[in-house]
Amino acid sequence: MKILIATKNPAKAREVRTFLGEGFKLVSLFDFSNAPDVEETGKTFEANSLLKARTYFEWSGLPSISDDGGLEIDYLNGEPGVLSRRWPGHEASDQELIDIALKKLKGVPKEKRTAHLRTVGTFYDGTNTLVETASIDGYIVEEYPGKCEPGYPFRSIFWIPQFHKLYQDLSHEEHDAVNHRRIVYTKLRNDIMQLI
Repeated sequence: MKILIATKNPAKAREVRTFLGEGFKLVSLFDFSNAPDVEETGKTFEANSLLKARTYFEWSGLPSISDDGGLEIDYLNGEPGVLSRRWPGHEASDQELIDIALKKLKGVPKEKRTAHLRTVGTFYDGTNTLVETASIDGYIVEEYPGKCEPGYPFRSIFWIPQFHKLYQDLSHEEHDAVNHRRIVYTKLRNDIMQLI
């Protein structure tokens, strides 16, 4: 089966290729010179994930797979959620997003700072819609450690209790053990195999 990886993020495309593994002919939006942009207008990760998979299927005619996700902080009723990058009402810098999260949680005790990094993945082929979700549970620390992996601001303030480390400080093996995108695409791979 030929599947379109519906993302314009090169790192994500490489990762998804690895997670889906053998058995599929995988192409990405980078294999097309005229791939349109899709504005994420959904109010949930599920809506945005389906929107991208469906839009790129309709554009390409190929079964498409996509995901959406971000940080959900329990004390803030799931914020920033689907607005993760646009939390302040505009496209925010990494530092802005870190500052907003820490400011909104200022004075909140550790036990109420629980949060989740969640991903929702969708496969759409015009007939079948397959959806899987996974998350990493942790909490938001009280202070910014002073360094941030570019493009991943929340990893610098998201503590993983399982490893007693910030997400950004996990080793390759530790990251693989909790990688929610890997879990989502492994589940989707198994779901798709049932269709073949």
